[in-house]
Amino acid sequence: MKGNYIIYPDVSLGENVLIEEFCIVGIPIKEANRECSIGNNSYIRSGTYIYQGNDIGKNFITGNKANIRENNQIGNNVSVGTHSVIEHNVKIGNNVRIHSQVFIPEYSFLEENSWIGPNVVFTNSKFPNRPDSKKNLIGPKIGKFAVLGANSTILPSIVIGQHSIVGAGSVVTKNVPDFSIVAGNPAKIIGKVEQA
Repeated sequence: MKGNYIIYPDVSLGENVLIEEFCIVGIPIKEANRECSIGNNSYIRSGTYIYQGNDIGKNFITGNKANIRENNQIGNNVSVGTHSVIEHNVKIGNNVRIHSQVFIPEYSFLEENSWIGPNVVFTNSKFPNRPDSKKNLIGPKIGKFAVLGANSTILPSIVIGQHSIVGAGSVVTKNVPDFSIVAGNPAKIIGKVEQA
């Protein structure tokens, strides 16, 4: 580890975890319900903030200044790019790649081997800024091996099917079936992915 970072109590680090300067790990928050753990051979780059209550697997990597809120479950071999934000109560499977400047809100679910391009935005509120909006949040679910192109936007509660591809800049307003290629605003099916 390199110096000039903060690690709060109730943080469990595996073996060979590298934390660069200006990181804060295990930030206390009232809503967190457990310690923060980070698995073996992880690499936390400069300026990253990780809150209390995260359960993070081995071989985890962040870019600079990633922000990971509380109570997330993150699998093995996950990378989170520079300036990306993962809100609380998110589930991320093994081998997920999240590129730079991605926003993933509460209650989203990314299944294993999904790939999220740069500047992708997930949403989780169908009726933002209403008095009851926080009680009705539903994040998107991204299926196994799905690929989301750069600058795409995924609306609340949308399911992106397994092995599907979302074209760059698309706005996804309806569920995407498995093995589909969608593009546009609103996104429409334009092809099929060859099944392996």
